[in-house]
Amino acid sequence: MIYKFRVILDAEEDIFRDIAIESDNTLEDLHNAIVNAFGFDGTETGSFFTCEDDWTWNEEDEIPLFDTGEVPGEMKTMVDFKIDDLMHQDNTKMVYVYDFFSMWTFFVELAAIEEEKEAGETYPALLFSHGELPAEAGQSGLRGDLSNDDIYGDFEDDFDDDDFDMFDGDDSFEDMGFEENWN
Repeated sequence: MIYKFRVILDAEEDIFRDIAIESDNTLEDLHNAIVNAFGFDGTETGSFFTCEDDWTWNEEDEIPLFDTGEVPGEMKTMVDFKIDDLMHQDNTKMVYVYDFFSMWTFFVELAAIEEEKEAGETYPALLFSHGELPAEAGQSGLRGDLSNDDIYGDFEDDFDDDDFDMFDGDDSFEDMGFEENWN
């Protein structure tokens, strides 16, 4: 069977590629098709993430390109999964992340299943391309704001600047005479 995927870049603009691939190909083959369709050089790694259910894009299990586990061979990788093992009519969504430094994030959705190959077509095939890849990875917010550096939110500890100056000018501390340890 031929699976037709729409692969959507997580960005403000509409940027997507439609890819046809044989259902018995591996996730590594789909990874390579996505890398080629978006024009990446293929020097970075990536991972697929299964989704909790067919209604959300909440990530569940990671399937990496390479085994990154503590025990070699313990972790299953993209080459261990055929596409139709994970994607089918009842499970149509996965998230794909390429280049973990830039975090290019894609929503991969199974759009159609064809029973037979088209005559003369080689797979995987890029069926349609819309939009230009931006110079840098961004995000639309569909996955939440991942760039927020304020991990504490609106935390208030009830301290003000005067609290940090409470020992200024206080000469009541005894000198323990350990100067030789600091030289």
